[in-house]
Amino acid sequence: MTSPILALEKISKRFGAIVIADGIDLELGEGEALGILGPNGAGKTTLFGIISGTVQPDSGRVLYAGTDITAMAPERRCALGTGKSLDARESAPGSAPGKSGIGRSFQIPLPFSGMSVFENLVVASAFGARRREHDAYHSCMDILARCGLADKVNRPAGSLTLLDRKRLELARALATDPAVLLLDEVAGGLTEHECQALIALIREVRKSGVSIIWIEHVVHALIASIDRLVVLHNGGFIAEGDPATVIKSPQVAEIYLGIEADA
Repeated sequence: MTSPILALEKISKRFGAIVIADGIDLELGEGEALGILGPNGAGKTTLFGIISGTVQPDSGRVLYAGTDITAMAPERRCALGTGKSLDARESAPGSAPGKSGIGRSFQIPLPFSGMSVFENLVVASAFGARRREHDAYHSCMDILARCGLADKVNRPAGSLTLLDRKRLELARALATDPAVLLLDEVAGGLTEHECQALIALIREVRKSGVSIIWIEHVVHALIASIDRLVVLHNGGFIAEGDPATVIKSPQVAEIYLGIEADA
């Protein structure tokens, strides 16, 4: 694997008696696409919270480009640069080269409902990618077109259907110009045609140099888009490796798919 842009070291997290993570280690290489599977309640979204900074681990470290960001606020993680100085973007907003830090979509979309679709992206670009407002316009329109929202740019975000809110959630994450993109079940509810369009978009995003971690229950979309798959269960990863091989594992079939393994 290429040198890691993101790493989790001995991450542990529990809520009462529920163990979400029990000494988890994980690395994400630059330009890699990693998929995470696991049954409902396994803690996949909590793991995203630990990476993005909305949830603090009980123990362990989160490293970004080799620097410990465990105690860093979410907004700072989003605005990080990938160069030698992680504060480059904050010291020179609007002019820092390269991509930002960690961007994410949420499983339940929560846009700024009173703002237009376009304004939602401008806010994400201005505060996530540290762009000046007028410099963000062109890239925001391009992202909306790629996410199938070009005809809805002036609509209030609160008036969108659930499907279009999910598209907006992905668009907002992309507007932060992330170096690491966390996708939380963005394929749910899509038709097969829309799934194929999403796969094409994810591949395009990868070609721009973005590293991706994707949580998804639409398995065929996930498998078509990633390099490596891990399966989370009972606070740890029970399988890791080539996606096609992992998904055929009897242990994964029994735990995740609910199919009893043949002895």
